[in-house]
Amino acid sequence: MDNDGLAGPELARAVLDAALARRREAARTPRKRTGTGQGSGRRLRGYSGPGPDPRDPQPFGAMLERLMRARGWEKPKAEATVFGSWEKVVGPDIAAHSRPVRLEGGVLTVEAESTAWATQLRLLAATLLRKIAGEVGNNVVTRLNIHGPAAPSWSRGPRRVQGRGPRDTYG
Repeated sequence: MDNDGLAGPELARAVLDAALARRREAARTPRKRTGTGQGSGRRLRGYSGPGPDPRDPQPFGAMLERLMRARGWEKPKAEATVFGSWEKVVGPDIAAHSRPVRLEGGVLTVEAESTAWATQLRLLAATLLRKIAGEVGNNVVTRLNIHGPAAPSWSRGPRRVQGRGPRDTYG
């Protein structure tokens, strides 16, 4: 800026006009953001102010969700939810008579307390899959393998038969 012989109020007016012109020019061109604290590597200075800020204390659940998403742990978390919240997932009546045993490749193995309950759960398999998908997400459990209780073992006891065992009863 040159003075051109301006003095007093004319000089002040010229300086104000030049400052306004620079401000309008800066408003027209988009400013490059220098750092919001999210991955920029720069630390924000001063107080956070009244609005949300990444430096503010965060709820533990939100931080844990962000960590699980960043590490790719959503699927193992959903699989663990099937076992940890079985009663919530399938309901208290079904949970009282069955338990999840194993989950491999989307196939959930469920053990019922009796063969009658195993038959009932096989009839309810589609409903159970919908409930599980609604609670933990789709494609976590794709198929159910339902079986009754394990057969009794005859390999120990005082009346053990040597050899292949009683064939006429369970053979």
